[in-house]
Amino acid sequence: MRMTVIGTGYVGLVHAACMADMGHEVLGIDRDADRITALSQGRVPFFEPGLHELLNRNLKSGQLRFTHSLAEAARFARTHFVCVGTPQQPGSHAADLRFVDGVMDELAVHLRDQRGWCLVVGKSTVPVGTATRLADRLCEVAPHAEVAWNPEFLREGFAVHDTLMPERLVAGVVSPRADATLREIYAPMVHAGTPFISTDLPTAELVKLAANSFLATKISFINAMAELCDAMGADVVTLAEAVGRDPRIGRPFLQPGLGFGGSCLPKDVRALVARAEELGLGASVAFLREVDEINMRQRLRTITLAEQLAGGSFSGRNVAVLGAAFKPGSDDVRDSPALAVADGIRCQGARVRVHDPEAADRGRAVFPGLQFTLDVPKACEDADVVLHLTAWPEYGGIDPTELAMVVRRPVILDARHTLDAARWRSSGWTFRAFGRPSPGDPADTGPSESPRR
Repeated sequence: MRMTVIGTGYVGLVHAACMADMGHEVLGIDRDADRITALSQGRVPFFEPGLHELLNRNLKSGQLRFTHSLAEAARFARTHFVCVGTPQQPGSHAADLRFVDGVMDELAVHLRDQRGWCLVVGKSTVPVGTATRLADRLCEVAPHAEVAWNPEFLREGFAVHDTLMPERLVAGVVSPRADATLREIYAPMVHAGTPFISTDLPTAELVKLAANSFLATKISFINAMAELCDAMGADVVTLAEAVGRDPRIGRPFLQPGLGFGGSCLPKDVRALVARAEELGLGASVAFLREVDEINMRQRLRTITLAEQLAGGSFSGRNVAVLGAAFKPGSDDVRDSPALAVADGIRCQGARVRVHDPEAADRGRAVFPGLQFTLDVPKACEDADVVLHLTAWPEYGGIDPTELAMVVRRPVILDARHTLDAARWRSSGWTFRAFGRPSPGDPADTGPSESPRR
């Protein structure tokens, strides 16, 4: 089937490349001429495992190409996926719908002159009621056009897998024809057993927001338990394992640590609260405000504990930060907890060096006051404390004995709970993690200097 994908950001580019790989003929559209040129040459503007190979394979086959023209898009196909961003509004928790509105209005003008039925499918995350509003506006200009909503559930670092082998497909539709069109597009997944959930527009819009809010709640819950564990001498990792064994609860996302960030969970939680309050239902989702506050408090707790481990003050101290991306497997630094902590420490007088295997360039562009390096020993040179803030697998392979020869004081805060505490302690490190007892660390008189010193 022929289709267009409007917006070649994270969601749009992954969707376009995957749909082409499934055999559809896909035209990607973006206003950014430089991005279109780069994509047409096979250059991916962000890091996502497997996407570069997918893009180039389908460019070569001719299944995928790119343009900046919505007029060409309207002529090219009868099915159009809208994948533009809906960031948080400046000065508000509500979603900024300017880009979605703008694309719909411009596309409507071009569809007006096209004959025959066509389907505009939203994949952007939007407040409930947006799809119906946009459908009304679209039909005023192009009465033969119909709107459906098909939310995405991608995990950065696994987006190609999640698109080609999704756990579920959700389609908010108005007509049987729209339902049949989306089932045809996703036929390989449906035939492979992926559930296809056909519903109304409001439910489809709400699914993504509800799912992300629930995941955020699990993360903040276990971090709240970590705070209690610190006060009570309990172990939050064992607690999470035991609680997660209950099949009604489940282990995924019961991961204590620095909390969630990125371009989805924080803004989606806030957008859901904002929309509920607009409807006079703020009390029903008041707990989500606390979920957000617990998450943000984790960043402050990390800074406070790091200051204690650095000797009680950041002034004149060297702090090494392992991780800049908001999560491993991505170079995305939007609302990165790691960089928020790093810059907060810098503002308190420390010299901060940051390592990240993929996100150093993006981090440098957003936080020019921080020093970035692609070399772990260089980041940790003469450090008074090392902070593990993004759970890249390669950090688990660091030799703590060798790293102790580089730092000024062998002190580490594992804010992601993925390092082997016993291994680091046996190498002479003071090792701290939220919600975990600290047996075997050096005496409380303060962190010792490294063997090199």
